[in-house]
Amino acid sequence: MEHTRRDYRLRFFSIILFAVLTVIGTVFSVYLLLYADTLYTYTVAVLFLVLSLISGFFNVTTSYWYYRSFFYKEHLDGIRKALMPLKVLPTVAVAVPVFNEDPKTVERSLLSLKGMNYPKGKLRFYLLDDSDDVAIASELERFSKSNQVTYLHRGSRKGYKAGALNNMLKHSKEDFVAVFDYDERLTDRDFLVDTLPYFSDKSVSYVQTEKRYAKGNLFSDSIDLFDAFFFRFVQPARALNNTAIFAGSCGIIRKSALDDIGGFPEYIIEDTFFSFESDMKNYKSLYLPKVYAHGRPIRRFSELAKQQWRYNYGDTQFLKYFFSRRSEARKKRQLSQISGIEYMTHGFGLNYLSSILLLFTLASVLIVFSSFPVAHVTLNQLFLTKNISLDLEILGVGALLLSIAMPIVLTKLYFGSAKKGVMIFIVNFALAGIRARAGLNAFFNLNPKFKWSRPKLANKLNILPAIRNSAFEIVLASVLLVFGTAAIAVDNFFGGMWLFWYSFLYSSTFYFFYKYG
Repeated sequence: MEHTRRDYRLRFFSIILFAVLTVIGTVFSVYLLLYADTLYTYTVAVLFLVLSLISGFFNVTTSYWYYRSFFYKEHLDGIRKALMPLKVLPTVAVAVPVFNEDPKTVERSLLSLKGMNYPKGKLRFYLLDDSDDVAIASELERFSKSNQVTYLHRGSRKGYKAGALNNMLKHSKEDFVAVFDYDERLTDRDFLVDTLPYFSDKSVSYVQTEKRYAKGNLFSDSIDLFDAFFFRFVQPARALNNTAIFAGSCGIIRKSALDDIGGFPEYIIEDTFFSFESDMKNYKSLYLPKVYAHGRPIRRFSELAKQQWRYNYGDTQFLKYFFSRRSEARKKRQLSQISGIEYMTHGFGLNYLSSILLLFTLASVLIVFSSFPVAHVTLNQLFLTKNISLDLEILGVGALLLSIAMPIVLTKLYFGSAKKGVMIFIVNFALAGIRARAGLNAFFNLNPKFKWSRPKLANKLNILPAIRNSAFEIVLASVLLVFGTAAIAVDNFFGGMWLFWYSFLYSSTFYFFYKYG
């Protein structure tokens, strides 16, 4: 399908939004620096400028990915035209790692995967079970024996998912390895028929397809769209450089490339580490923007929080790994400059979404209680147009409003739902503290596990677990509420409302834990 005029208009409109946000945020920071007259105000101004420059870098990078993604269709069409048909169908191992998950969900997924359109003699299914729950392990082993699935159980979780996959590689003799999550159900039986021809290029190590969740409620569908931005824009842009990220499932890997790389790096997010090592070995990778399986929708906020904790812990580990390996890559010319930037921004991604939000909140509090002119706008000045000038301080308000509007507008334009855009915006603040703590744990090599307090009764909401799970955010929201009240008490209406807004956003963590469990 060719791009329409609307596609091109949306492309340039979105890029302009990112550019405007970057410019006004930076100019406002410069304005603060010019007005600074004490050590306190200089410190605040420099902090805000640094944060604005970091945000600007990510805005520019996002615009780059977004712009490049529009050229991927033509690039993929060119690859398809050059494909050579496979003379002999290769053998494929379909691997499903699992750890203490509901057996019925696992079994339904495996049965759907066994319906792939491919010669049965060329397929072998593996259930990689690390469960330490005896009842779950027994049920999965019984199911595997009854359904011609190779059951591999480990006594420990050494290496996490990567360890389970590497253990499978010791037993697998197949030419390719396709990986699916325990809850992903096949929706298109032609997964192997469509992906395997791309491996006629011997330098391709893996093909990743689009990952999506099944339909659920407003919360779960919004989370699905959060991931959809990555698969719609980031993956195609990276694939143009032959460096698409392996996303952990719904993908297929050449076994000989895995052997050459040394298997999956045994980190908490093995997929990003594996993608990087594949690039370091000068393999190509490919992204196929088509959905072949749907994962179970994320309906519980605690489930999302655990996922994001794992992602950010792993991304922080990857950053340390990336910087330690970058000098070696430069010497051997194994990684292009653009690929290096892409991996760096990928590793910083969730750290940016968490730490920058928290630091902007701190900077906002410092500005409200400073001598900057913007910190002393009264209610009368705000609403009496004769007092509203074109002073640069208005840009601060514009940057704040645009940062709120952008995810909502873009979600409406591309996915037809402003409501889900609002949900995505608020959820990012609700997760900020969780992501930041995960990053700190990884930085200091602390335990990657984090247990969430759950209601005692199944499917029964309980306020106490919600309070325990969001204690940090409740304290933060309360402090901001007190500061906002203090600002209004000294007739700083704008500053007070600014802090009330942040208080509301961080208190949403408690709401999501209470509402969605």
